[in-house]
Amino acid sequence: MAHRKSAVQLYNHMARYLFISSAVLVSLIIISIIWFVGIQGLSTFRQASILEFFTSSYWNPETNHYGALTFITGSLATTAIAIILGGPLGLAAAVFMAEIAPPKVRSLMRPATELFAGIPSVVYGYVGIIVFVDLIRKTTQAPTGYGLLAGGIVLAIMILPTVISISEDSLRSLPATYKEASLALGATRWQTIRKILLPAAMPGVMTAVILAMARAIGETMAVQMVIGNSSRFPQSLVAPTSTLTSNIVMEMGNTPFGSTWNNALFMMSLILLLISLILIILVRISVRRGASY
Repeated sequence: MAHRKSAVQLYNHMARYLFISSAVLVSLIIISIIWFVGIQGLSTFRQASILEFFTSSYWNPETNHYGALTFITGSLATTAIAIILGGPLGLAAAVFMAEIAPPKVRSLMRPATELFAGIPSVVYGYVGIIVFVDLIRKTTQAPTGYGLLAGGIVLAIMILPTVISISEDSLRSLPATYKEASLALGATRWQTIRKILLPAAMPGVMTAVILAMARAIGETMAVQMVIGNSSRFPQSLVAPTSTLTSNIVMEMGNTPFGSTWNNALFMMSLILLLISLILIILVRISVRRGASY
């Protein structure tokens, strides 16, 4: 008996040290990535102007001009379009699945939503080229159809699984007494959804939107295929432009490591990393706010 007890204690100690070691290793890896990207990115400003980098849209590494405003604006604009289009649509689908759809319909829609999340980015980009770029070119008479609008539409479709899944889980996790009390007081189902359930589930919905923003702003391949990949500042929604991710993937292979051009691309990566960290902090705040309700 004593031998078995000592063996269990030894196993518990080994498991504890294994988990602690794993946590420390993961933390070191994350810190190393942030440190490496940060050092390389900040090295840009040894030879380039920090003011020009963030305020100029003139990007010409051959003449030592590194204005990244075009790419920053492109990333923020496509993300905003994606949230404006995909956020309400995803929330409406989540409400339908959680409160309106019959069980058989819900059992079909949930796997379909998960299937959307597993589709490779290049497939979304290819569909965007064939369908949306061509449609935009025909309806707006734009020269190419590539631009912010095409990128935003593709991203809106890509973020739907995130918005739908998390929002639906948030709605379905609410106590049944919320709905029962509202209906007992004479409210209709729509009034109950709009005035009781949605406000109560708002922290979860905000978490879904923030995670969708992180998904959209970090997307590379699909956006690169439909954005046009031009370093010009976007003059309209249907003019070719570029984003941080698409410019990195287009130019990283052509730059020698340690050059100012290469460091400037690392600086773009650092900007994306900082944006992701800010969004993660916002998610944590939203979760804590939901837990306090």
